Amino acid sequence: MAMMKTKFCLGLLGTLLVVVVVGCVNTVSGRKTAAVPFVKDRVSGRYERSPEAALVAAKAVITNLGVLLSEGILYNQTNAVKTLEGKVNQRKVWVRIEALDPKITEVSVQARTSAGGTDIELTHEIEKQIALKLAVP
Repeated sequence: MAMMKTKFCLGLLGTLLVVVVVGCVNTVSGRKTAAVPFVKDRVSGRYERSPEAALVAAKAVITNLGVLLSEGILYNQTNAVKTLEGKVNQRKVWVRIEALDPKITEVSVQARTSAGGTDIELTHEIEKQIALKLAVP
């Protein structure tokens, strides 16, 4: 009987640990996804380009590296915000394009594994590829 109580307590403790370690995180597109919280998973850059140019560059990078799944517009923001979602190297990738003022656009990139872990190297690579596309006229 004591052995059964010990197994039950260990099982309950393991379940509680999984719930604490794996939680929900906000994506740059305004949604939530199951993932490991409290780790760096996004990279941002600001460019002297229009949001439309940044959107075209981001779409090109995601389609070159993987598959573009969806694009959208966030209407409940103070600035014009466009979002992209895709899959690159079996990772979920989100891109947020926000016009900070008429000349400055911020591009934020976030990537997560299917298990909810972060892939900061891929995130940085995608952001760098977008910057290179924006640099070439």
